[in-house]
Amino acid sequence: MKAMVLKSIFDLRACRTPLELVELPDPVPGENEVLVKVTACGVCHTELDEIEGRTPPPQFPMILGHQVVGTVEEAGKGTTRLKPGDRVGIAWIYSACGKCAFCRQGDDNLCESFKATGRDAHGGYAEYMTVREDFAFEIPEVFSDSEAAPLLCAGAIGYRSLRLTNIQDGQNLGLTGFGASAHLVLKMTRQKYPNAKVFVFARKDKQRDFARELGAVWAGDTADTTPAKLHAVIDTTPAWKPIVEALKNLERGGRLVINAIRKEDRDQDYLMNLDYPAHLWLEKEIKSVANVAKRDVSEFLDIAAEIPIKPEVQEFALEEANKALLELKEGKIRGAKVLRI
Repeated sequence: MKAMVLKSIFDLRACRTPLELVELPDPVPGENEVLVKVTACGVCHTELDEIEGRTPPPQFPMILGHQVVGTVEEAGKGTTRLKPGDRVGIAWIYSACGKCAFCRQGDDNLCESFKATGRDAHGGYAEYMTVREDFAFEIPEVFSDSEAAPLLCAGAIGYRSLRLTNIQDGQNLGLTGFGASAHLVLKMTRQKYPNAKVFVFARKDKQRDFARELGAVWAGDTADTTPAKLHAVIDTTPAWKPIVEALKNLERGGRLVINAIRKEDRDQDYLMNLDYPAHLWLEKEIKSVANVAKRDVSEFLDIAAEIPIKPEVQEFALEEANKALLELKEGKIRGAKVLRI
């Protein structure tokens, strides 16, 4: 099979082609696993973190990609639910123990044995991959393969983040950054909380215009002051500055939810500007998001199909993975980027 492989850590400012196109043997499904013929795989900012070394390092060489859509090619021994021809998705959560307290309560994203697709096991920047049957999600028919791919991470992590805000209908929600995840959160918020107002912070005019197209009542630059206080903010950026700036717009008792797994170091000094009375006093709080649980993915796919929420996507060939990643690095974003395989 063809695969785009990461063989070491790279600085994308110096290396424009971190992934190498290689030929590998087709994987073979083990017990309770299925072999998936990949048709689409979303491109996520977490892949940039993996390439540049901000996540725990994978075992090289590694096939990245954790927003995977494809069809079951072969069902391994012990499988009972899936059969060849079924269309499935694979998310960031590749596996968990299923036995610990966190797994039993539905928070398998916090399991100590959590494994990530494309980091701890080969992912979807390839023609085939394997996964345990219980971590493969059935894709609703309403979505094309390319539309479904971003839902598996950008959508699911956005869904978890929105739940963690505790926002109520009629309140004000802020979104810092406006890429794959945030544009799906805006669509979801408008359906789930029709009287809520969404305020978007984005660096580029095109992103702010896109946010207004989708129904944001206000869109401004990262350091701007919103015309109304925000009851909750979801941060989707790879930087610290938007967090500090957003806190000044947060209402008393409000919550800021950070859904980016890693932050880049380029403006870490900005944290020195964090001032307790100005940013955190009056019972404001910061909540982190750790990965996604299985229930986030399955619940969000059902909700997205019912509404329906369809992401805007830009398609690239598998061989263009480096180009898609560099565009993401440079902020050339409208919706989500997807590899067609």
